[in-house]
Amino acid sequence: MRREDGVLARGDGESPAVCVEILAARDVPLGGPRAMTVRRTLPQRARTLIGAWCFADHYGPDEVSVSGGMDVAPHPRIGLQTVSWLFSGVIEHRDSLGSHAFVRPGEVNLMTGGHGISHSEVSTPDTTILHGVQLWVALPGEHRDTAPDFQHHVPAPVPLDGGEARVLLGSLAGDTSPVGTFTPLLGAEVTLVPGATAALDVDPGFEHGVLVDSGDVRVDGTVVRPAELAYAAPGRRTLTLTNEAPGTARMLLGGPPLPGEIVMWWNFVGRTHDDIVRALEDWADRSERFGLVEGYPGDRLPAPVLPNATLAPRKNAGARGGVTRARRSSR
Repeated sequence: MRREDGVLARGDGESPAVCVEILAARDVPLGGPRAMTVRRTLPQRARTLIGAWCFADHYGPDEVSVSGGMDVAPHPRIGLQTVSWLFSGVIEHRDSLGSHAFVRPGEVNLMTGGHGISHSEVSTPDTTILHGVQLWVALPGEHRDTAPDFQHHVPAPVPLDGGEARVLLGSLAGDTSPVGTFTPLLGAEVTLVPGATAALDVDPGFEHGVLVDSGDVRVDGTVVRPAELAYAAPGRRTLTLTNEAPGTARMLLGGPPLPGEIVMWWNFVGRTHDDIVRALEDWADRSERFGLVEGYPGDRLPAPVLPNATLAPRKNAGARGGVTRARRSSR
C-alpha cells in the first residue's frame, strides 16, 4: 500500500482501463439552520467528474422524527442539471419556472439550471424515512447558459440476471430514458438480490461510477463498501457487479469524459471565477435571472461569503494504475 496525493493506494499493475478507484464519502451538513447530514463522494480531491456528473450526495435512511427531514429554502443554480432520486420518502419540489412536483421512489426529477433558476426542496409531512441521492450534471460549455427547464420521468423496471435496473438517463439493458441531457450520460438504479452477479454491457467510451447504498458490492472484482463510489475508467465493454450482502439499491453513473475544466462554488458551476462572481451578485441583488419560488413558507437561502481568492478550476486527476481508496477526512 502506498500514499499518493492524499489518498491511500494499493496497486497491482492493472492498466487504467481495468483499474477501479474507490472514493470515500465525507459528511456534509445540508440546508442551513435545520441541516440534515449527507454523504458526499463527488467532487473531491481525487476526482471531480465522472463523465459530466460533478456532484453526488447520498442521504439516509433517516428517521424524519429525529433528523427533521429535508427543508432546503429557495436557492439558485447555474450551469448544471440536478437529478433527484429517492429510495424512500417523498420530496416536494418548487422552482422559479412555476414547477410544483413531488419526487417519489422510482421516479426522477431533472432540473436544468442553465443561465439561472432557483428552487426549494422539502420532505413531505407524511414522510417517516428519508433516503435517496441528489446528483449534479455539469453542462458543457456551449450549453451552460441554456434556458432553465424541468422534467419528470417514471422509468419502468428492466429485468437483469438476479435483479433489475431503472434507467434514469441514457441507455442500459435495452432500455432508454426519454429525459433529455446535453451530453451523453448514463444514470440508473441497479438492484441485485444477495449473491447475484450482473454483467452489464456498457459504452467503452464512458467513464463509470457505482455508488453503493448498502452492503458490499464487487465492481469488476473490487469490493465497494456502503456509501463509497467506485470509479471505472473508459475502456470497458462490460461492467460486472456482484452483490455480496443483503443490500438494496446502488446507483450506476456514466458518460464520456467532459472536456475542459469547471469552476464549482456553492450552487454554481461555471468556467471562470468571474462566472461565479456574476451569479453571486445577481442572487444578492434579487435579479430576475433567478426568478421567484412561489409557495415556500419562508425566506430564501443567503449565499455564503466568497473566498478572498480567485476560485481555481477543477480538473480530474489522471487515471491511476491500481485501486485507490480516498482517505476519510476528519471533521
